[in-house]
Amino acid sequence: MKNPNITLLNTEILSDNWYTLNKVTYSILKKNGSTETQSREAYDRGNGAVILLYNTATNNVILTRQFRLPTYINGNPTGMLIEACAGLLDNDNPEDCIKRETEEETGYKISKVEKVFEAYMSPGSVTEILYFFIAEYSSEMKINDGGGLEEEGENIEVLELPFEETLKMLDTGDIKDAKTIMLLQHLRIKGIL
Repeated sequence: MKNPNITLLNTEILSDNWYTLNKVTYSILKKNGSTETQSREAYDRGNGAVILLYNTATNNVILTRQFRLPTYINGNPTGMLIEACAGLLDNDNPEDCIKRETEEETGYKISKVEKVFEAYMSPGSVTEILYFFIAEYSSEMKINDGGGLEEEGENIEVLELPFEETLKMLDTGDIKDAKTIMLLQHLRIKGIL
């Protein structure tokens, strides 16, 4: 149901170089009964999915490490970020997307995933909804080295780490990615590992 207090007046594309940056002008009916016109920019990069692979026999998880330019220009000296496997939906449903991304990035072929929640990650400026999944993995599911797709410019390192070590990495700041933090905490809160 659309909000009856909001009227979209104009959408102007500021950039569609990589994804789409829109300037949206709208009117909003305020609590005092007056109407105000506002403009905001919203970056539309599509929706995505993220997964944390875990192994109850070894108490390990699978994470990735890759260069992330926005972190580099905002104070991350190497630009390298440790993350849970993730990707854009690209017209797939979230479950099919995350199975594909898991195989491409980590080399693990998984058939069963569990959706745990969905969330807006930066609702002040980005339209993306992220679908969060977990899945158990075993060494038998490893079908290739992973690392991502070369044609997408991916150069991903696959990390298999003890779960307790990843929790310490949250404390030290070695893991700073929000989606990864949320999934690691989910495993801890639910007592999965």
